[in-house]
Amino acid sequence: MTETFLLVLSILFFISILAGRIGGRLGIPALVLFIAVGMAFGSDGIGIAFNNLYLAEAIGTVSLCVILFSGGLNTKFAEIKPVIGQSMLLATMGVILTAAFTGFFAWWLCGELVPALGFSLISAFLLASVMSSTDSAAVFAILGSKNVKLKHNLRSTLECESGSNDPMAYMLTITLISLIKAGGEPNVLMIVFSIVSQIIIGALAGYFIAKFAVKMLNRIKIENDVYYPIIVLTFCIFIFSFTHFIKGNGFLAIYIGGLVIGNSRFVTKRTTFKLFDAISWLSQIAMFLMLGLLVEPHELFPVAVPALVIGLFMIFVARPLSVFISLTPFSKVTFKDKIFISWVGLRGAVPIIFAIYPLTAGIPHARFIFNIVFFITLISILLQGTFLTKVAKWLDLLAPSRARRRLDDFDVDLAEDIGSISTEIVVTDYALRNGNALMNMPLPDDALVVLVKRDDKYFIPKGKTELNVGDKLLVMMNNEDTLTETYENMGLAGINPNNKPLK
Repeated sequence: MTETFLLVLSILFFISILAGRIGGRLGIPALVLFIAVGMAFGSDGIGIAFNNLYLAEAIGTVSLCVILFSGGLNTKFAEIKPVIGQSMLLATMGVILTAAFTGFFAWWLCGELVPALGFSLISAFLLASVMSSTDSAAVFAILGSKNVKLKHNLRSTLECESGSNDPMAYMLTITLISLIKAGGEPNVLMIVFSIVSQIIIGALAGYFIAKFAVKMLNRIKIENDVYYPIIVLTFCIFIFSFTHFIKGNGFLAIYIGGLVIGNSRFVTKRTTFKLFDAISWLSQIAMFLMLGLLVEPHELFPVAVPALVIGLFMIFVARPLSVFISLTPFSKVTFKDKIFISWVGLRGAVPIIFAIYPLTAGIPHARFIFNIVFFITLISILLQGTFLTKVAKWLDLLAPSRARRRLDDFDVDLAEDIGSISTEIVVTDYALRNGNALMNMPLPDDALVVLVKRDDKYFIPKGKTELNVGDKLLVMMNNEDTLTETYENMGLAGINPNNKPLK
């Protein structure tokens, strides 16, 4: 039995990775294809039955923790500092307004289209709250996979918002589930107090535990470096579980914890980042696959019309209204910026995971809510995710793309304090046009070649060192402008300095 499970799981993962690669070439978000693979192998497809809601909730929660923590690790505080005010308003007021607008609309629409369902206003608010946050997994994955460069710090705004707004949606969802189960009148003061206390406890717990984790990483001495990333993963799990234990919001704590650790110095930092990048993508694949297996496609057809209308209302009305209202105090945020922020209100795995909570709690209309949320998530990722870059281009918000640098052959761990940029360059015929000695290379004055790889051998070059076509150079420089100039001078930017196509 175990061997069969592992065989099926490995096949599903492999097919998902291939599908994601194909989807990237076609411009289709990989997340949609991960779900599609799960649905194809599910009960209405090949026939793999998966209906364990508690296991699905557990897998989704753990996966979301890893994704949020990894998102925090990869977010530079210097980049989000200028936009933290607007991001926080979007993550709080924006979520509440989106839930309110969508809740009233869903209640009215369901009353008109399916009056026999008896869909109450509080159930409509629960549906809207589940979908009210911009999904961090979808935003991190799509912005990262498309390598989108945006003007006006928009990418930092979107990543900070999506990483910090899940807690508000979670608290609204849990609070409304509790109210429905209790069947009483809502105590507004108690609700507000609960939400505020969870935010404060979560923020403080995430910050201080992360600070303690950094001190531990730098003080303990372990001969085998492989243990350090494992320690970081341990703290990741501890931050979420401990914060939940002390009645704080674990999702907020995990993002802040990742942000603090990622912006601190500690040993084997580069290795840790690579590990979490891999685990984060594994978590996304597992989460979307599981959700695809969990849904029963034949149940989506009866809710297709209300789901489509509600989904379009969220994309074109509720989200834009929430963004424009929330960003009113920020005069520097342009009209085009607000339009684009409205468009990147992606729904993804998080709303579907939150939609599992009413199912496990036995809330009336829980399956209806789950199917609506699943359908809207597919619409959101397909429509907003697919056209994200096109909308940015249409609004003239795409920033000039920097030369992409890779360190495939020079996997080095350099201290950040030296303030340098490292990149890997392959020597071409064009680069050798002035001679094959290193001193003849058309490199900027502040670019330094520190290492050469030829076949499987590495050596430190001198000015008179002769280079061959195919040699790989590890080059260090001071800033991004020098990096771009280096790529252009070496004939790796698509055009040469005379603006003539390279042959």
